[in-house]
Amino acid sequence: WVHDVGKAHPDTQRYLKHEIQQGPNHSAAGAFLVSGKCDLLAFPIAGHHGGLPSPTQLKQRLSDPKELKNSAIALERAKTVLPGLFKDLDLEQFVPSYLQTSGLKQELFIRMLFSCLTDADFLDTEAHFSPDKSSARANELSMTQLWQRFQKDQERLSGQKEDLLNKSRHEIYNYCLMAAGRESGIFSLTVPTGGGKTRSALAFALTHAIKHDLKRIIVAIPYTSIIEQTADVYRNILGPEAVLEHHSAVNVEGEVESSEEETRRRLMSENWDAPVIVTTTVQLFESLFSNRGSRCRKLHNIAGSALILDEVQTLPTHLLRPILDVVQQLVDHYRVSVVLCTATQPALQKGPIKEGLCNVREIIQEPQQYFAALKRVNYEFPFRKETWSWGKLADVLKQEEQALVVLNTKKDAMALLDSIGLDENTFHLSTLLCGAHRRAVLEEIRHRLDNKLPCRVVSTQVIEAGVDLDFPIVFRAVGPLDRIIQAAGRCNREGKMLAGKVIVFVPCYGKIPPGSYRSGADIFTTLIRDESIDLNDLGLINTYFAKLYQVGELDSKNIQKLRQQLDYPQVATRFRLIEQDTELAIVPYRPHIGEIQRHISQLHHTGPSRQLLRLIQPYVVSIHKRSLINLQKEQIIKSVVPGVWEWLGGYDSVRGIVNIKHNPADLVV
Repeated sequence: WVHDVGKAHPDTQRYLKHEIQQGPNHSAAGAFLVSGKCDLLAFPIAGHHGGLPSPTQLKQRLSDPKELKNSAIALERAKTVLPGLFKDLDLEQFVPSYLQTSGLKQELFIRMLFSCLTDADFLDTEAHFSPDKSSARANELSMTQLWQRFQKDQERLSGQKEDLLNKSRHEIYNYCLMAAGRESGIFSLTVPTGGGKTRSALAFALTHAIKHDLKRIIVAIPYTSIIEQTADVYRNILGPEAVLEHHSAVNVEGEVESSEEETRRRLMSENWDAPVIVTTTVQLFESLFSNRGSRCRKLHNIAGSALILDEVQTLPTHLLRPILDVVQQLVDHYRVSVVLCTATQPALQKGPIKEGLCNVREIIQEPQQYFAALKRVNYEFPFRKETWSWGKLADVLKQEEQALVVLNTKKDAMALLDSIGLDENTFHLSTLLCGAHRRAVLEEIRHRLDNKLPCRVVSTQVIEAGVDLDFPIVFRAVGPLDRIIQAAGRCNREGKMLAGKVIVFVPCYGKIPPGSYRSGADIFTTLIRDESIDLNDLGLINTYFAKLYQVGELDSKNIQKLRQQLDYPQVATRFRLIEQDTELAIVPYRPHIGEIQRHISQLHHTGPSRQLLRLIQPYVVSIHKRSLINLQKEQIIKSVVPGVWEWLGGYDSVRGIVNIKHNPADLVV
């Protein structure tokens, strides 16, 4: 009632009856009403349409003469039509006592109230004007039903084989079931690559949710390259209607409605009202630090959930302090249980992640036993003595029937492909390829690996996490230690060999991305100069993470200070997990060129719909905005609809986008 009390203004009533074109802003009146009684509530009330304001913005608004006049008229009228609203306006009774001890706790509490308010406002309006949409939101699947589906699927796998790998996976799964009965809070799940972490984490979350009456499971993954793969695994187990896949959706103005099923999925993605959500770490945390109603309306549905943070060691060091503070608050005050997943065993033993969170309990007893038991590779370090030219690397690679090379940048990948030349047995994976192209390449690679055919792959980091490939030998350019271990997870993955081989090298002209990636690479290079050290030594990994966290500033954007000050707009501006500004370009991927042209024509003709944008998603690459003006002048790209372009430059069956004037690696994220 309070947030819309301004609608009691006579001109607002006339506007609602279509007697005038525009009524006064109605959100300030409620903020006036609560000011001095419960000031915290003024923020979500004043911002329920425009976004959470800063204290300065709120003060300016509440001192604006026009707002003062309109609010006074509205409140005076409201006393007549809503007398009960003014009789006992004791709002302080709703504010938890723990907020008195911390500005940071106040900040998140206001944000959660803002989420409740904006979502309820959207849903109420929708129920009135679009009851068909409202009914499409219905979802009656319980955690118990989902667990029954999971158990049925698990029967075909668990305990069926007695080899060391499958025996270990079964033990890890059982540890997860046993731990699920513990009190809610923060858990760590430390499982080496290939240990069945994806399924076991879901088993824990489902049984833990039943035990503690949690209403949903949220899985946050750092790499968009494996979101679809993980969501597909969960859909195959639980059914497509149970799983919402929500990541970098395209936001384009003028979107129109589409099919009934697509409408249901879009509606669920707006406020995460689904039993299982698979999303990105970026989507999760940038929403938790946003000030816009459209992004925040899902936040209250995080409360009362099991939250799985996959590959937690990849959380950006420069934002760790605010991230960990919010995670701890979700556990302490919003009935959330958190699972910190990692395949890099010592990453959570020491350092800010463990120290910034209270009572982190490991699910697996003595997880190091599985790292020893599932050791599948030996490492070699030729860079201790020499650097490799692209020509030398190409020659070494050609001597292998099946091999993977993982490089740090797209430019390096292009340089190596130049040295290799035309070779029908060499494949390339990077974001220069659209998603459909990468999936087709991966299918061909799997076919060749399974049938022992020649297969040499030049890839960037897109292949490192969660992509189920199994090479006998992997070459990895020097980089952060955890990335090297991830690359090693593509070597002898199924344990078919006694030991695979991972060769860590330094390319003569290779580049290393800046920031924490370069810091990690520098620390690894320094540590590994000691020839007595081996990457299978968990002590080395422990030392690496200790040094990595010492190097970085844990709140380089001063987010915590801004949160203390309740400066919501500045927090939203500064909190960025990925510093990039891109738009989408549809590429002419030849096997689907007819379909792509039809989609482009439909975009021109009817404008964007969520269904149509999902159809073009497999055929796009992300282009830096800074490049768009020059590319447009050179007629290499042209606009289709705002935010979506058509790529008119070359598109190669191996390299993806190519261009005569520019290095394509400079254009694409």
